[in-house]
Amino acid sequence: MNRIPVTSPASVAVFRRILTHGPLARVDISRDTGLSAAAVTKAVTPLLAAGFVIESPDPRATSTVGRPVSPLAVAPDRAHVIGIKVTADRTYGVRTDLGATVRARADEENAGSSVGAVLAAVVRVVDRLRAGAEDAVSGIGVALSGDVDRAGGQVRESALLGWQGVPFAQLVQEATGIPALLDNDVRALTTTELLFGAGRDAESFAVVTIGTGTGCGLYLNGRVVQGAFGVAGEIGHLPFAPTHLRCRCGRHGCVEAAASTAAMLSLVREGRAQPDLSIGDVFALAHAGDPVARGVFAQAGRVIGTALAAVVNLTGPELVVFAGENVTEYGLYEEHLRAAFAEYTFGAAGDCPIVLRPHTFEDWALGAAACVIEDIASGVAAGG
Repeated sequence: MNRIPVTSPASVAVFRRILTHGPLARVDISRDTGLSAAAVTKAVTPLLAAGFVIESPDPRATSTVGRPVSPLAVAPDRAHVIGIKVTADRTYGVRTDLGATVRARADEENAGSSVGAVLAAVVRVVDRLRAGAEDAVSGIGVALSGDVDRAGGQVRESALLGWQGVPFAQLVQEATGIPALLDNDVRALTTTELLFGAGRDAESFAVVTIGTGTGCGLYLNGRVVQGAFGVAGEIGHLPFAPTHLRCRCGRHGCVEAAASTAAMLSLVREGRAQPDLSIGDVFALAHAGDPVARGVFAQAGRVIGTALAAVVNLTGPELVVFAGENVTEYGLYEEHLRAAFAEYTFGAAGDCPIVLRPHTFEDWALGAAACVIEDIASGVAAGG
């Protein structure tokens, strides 16, 4: 992986601040990081030499203390990365620059959910994305649903895809010839919010996603929580739903069994005895006041609100980012969600703000790209 040079402990902190908040004057970097001016200069010099950071040519720019400056910014074309989001039936990809600006998009249908079929779709997407790139791609990030061991590049288990023990990062790297990393899709989305979104200035936050699945990413104590066993924030499998509802994981009463797109679609189909309804039909019925559809959304709202309260009570985040495809229909269950959240949060935890952030599958792919950018920003020691 094409990482930044690290010549002092401050290098990573300085580059990360420029990445997430730049362009910035040196004096502002010093203030924001708590480093001395000399330490900032020592950290910036090799970053400039290696081309990861550039000085702004704008002579009108000033720092927050009013002095004329040449602010520092990330050199966007210093690295290009690819982010991949794998779903059950389709693979989505984006190619971005170092600043996470999307330069190209592509998606391909999966011929099936087998490892071979998904890998073939990933390779087709990668080939399309790098075909138009002027520079070499530094890395590929792949995000998918399930129990993912990022350090080992392995999918331990994915109920969505039916995989167990798949070294998918290695397979992607061998098939494309590009360094690859793998992560859980919700953790990848959390990384996007940390570097470029609502979490940039937060000491801690949670990302809760509602869509095909139900997940939660956590940023605590200066890092995205991976979990000692690769599992953390699995809000979708907290037992807060009615126990007669069966989750796709095989258990009963999981949040996901009441609140995911598939669950709500199934419940409305069953309640109306209409097996051919689409999720669009379900949304339309709920907006029209259909009692079955409204009841399903009310139940989902209560379950999600209870789960959110548990997350906030346990981890005490500064804010919750409520994300995913179904956030566009937030109004259908907001009342019940907020009522349950207010009922079960303890004390001042109930004041935790909930920020809405609708996402498309391309945004999930951007999360995978952000993981590669974070890896680049983690640095490599001089001579390493």
